[in-house]
Amino acid sequence: MSTPAPLEVEEPVADELTATDRPWQTVVWNDPVNLMSYVTFVFRQYFGFTEKKAEKLMLQVHHDGRCTVSSGSREEMERDVQAMHEYGLWATLERAEG
Repeated sequence: MSTPAPLEVEEPVADELTATDRPWQTVVWNDPVNLMSYVTFVFRQYFGFTEKKAEKLMLQVHHDGRCTVSSGSREEMERDVQAMHEYGLWATLERAEG
């Protein structure tokens, strides 16, 4: 009589586990169209940032070419990116670096 062979189960590697835990980000990019004051207005209007924080993020967009303005679940960030597009800003969605 033979005993059954043990069942081999493939366990996920660490990168697969952490990849699903990393949040998503909304990135706003610099563009030659929108005024700096308008970008500040959008950040205050949509995200509810203080004027100081909105200006800081706007200047980061202006000087660095991009800025992460929000992070969270993919669905939330898709909503934020869509909102930025509706305001006429150039925004993309990306996974946060781990």
